[in-house]
Amino acid sequence: MQRKDRYIIIMAGGRGERFWPVSRERKPKQLITLLGERSFLQQTVDRVKPVAPLENIIIITNAVQAAAVRRQLPELPRRNIFGEPCGRDTCAAVALGAALVGARSENSVMAVLPADHVIPDGARFRRVLIDSMALGKREPALVTIGIQPHEPATGYGYIQVGNKLATASTKSLKSTFFAAKKFVEKPNLATARRYLKSGRYRWNAGMFIWSQETLADELQRQQPKLFAAAEKWRCIRSLAKLNAALARDYPKLEKISVDYAIMENAQNIVCADGVFDWDDLGSWPALARHLKPDAAGNCAAAVLVQIDSANNVVFDARTRNRTPIALVGIREMVVVQTDDVTMVAHKSESQKIKQIVAHLAKTKRFAHLV
Repeated sequence: MQRKDRYIIIMAGGRGERFWPVSRERKPKQLITLLGERSFLQQTVDRVKPVAPLENIIIITNAVQAAAVRRQLPELPRRNIFGEPCGRDTCAAVALGAALVGARSENSVMAVLPADHVIPDGARFRRVLIDSMALGKREPALVTIGIQPHEPATGYGYIQVGNKLATASTKSLKSTFFAAKKFVEKPNLATARRYLKSGRYRWNAGMFIWSQETLADELQRQQPKLFAAAEKWRCIRSLAKLNAALARDYPKLEKISVDYAIMENAQNIVCADGVFDWDDLGSWPALARHLKPDAAGNCAAAVLVQIDSANNVVFDARTRNRTPIALVGIREMVVVQTDDVTMVAHKSESQKIKQIVAHLAKTKRFAHLV
């Protein structure tokens, strides 16, 4: 398979409210820097640069964030960054990606990847990705990368895997592939423990690989209205006319994820074994997994001074006047400081940060903080 036939679609349109106040509507999770010196989106692009040419890396974001994405990724062609006029979940974004790829190549394989995951070992990830693209080129398979679970996590969906594939198409590949039996919703703790013990389940990381032809066939079979729209988009060569068509068509599209719209009813799903470290990093407490704790278990990306305080996550995102943050007798808390707001939450209540964002958005005095 030639490198020029590989395309990467990166979905970067989420709001990332759980990382407020660092994440905002115009600069959501994928555009912020929490680990290292590059944003999650920049790190995602860096990981796939060896896989496909820059002109084959396409970012699908939303209209509000498109300008910020272009500033962060000046190396990408301007025509490779698309802002959806309104959010219609992942299936619409996937169909748009397929239309963009199909307009450029009829013999391509495309990978659809989230923009905000943490993958420390890029080389191991690329090996699985390239093997998955090779398999997608050889067979009419919908390939998804399933992450080997290391704990009974209840915050992820799961994929139940069947027998290992041993076909002529997989013989020369280093990665392991399984027949995917079914997708499972986020389980309770007892069920997650059973999944982990069985060894027959993988975390659903939302990474998909398929040929442009295979995806078009599935869209036509399962989502004919969306397929018809994507076919129309594929034939439009003018960027201005394409944006105008998207503005007309998008509000009429069903809001549905690719998991529900395609994957749950497809018969030709293959699960690649994701044998690399991976983290969705879905909340502030999860950041502790990537920060070195002090003797009391405090994980800080800040100048922290503490007395009798333990197991806290402290993050200082100020760009000026980064004074120390002092804690006394504080336990199991998240403390985040930005230039314009301070957020303090108990770890167990961190999922309610979305409620704070919604409250601020309704209050004119604080709307600028959203």
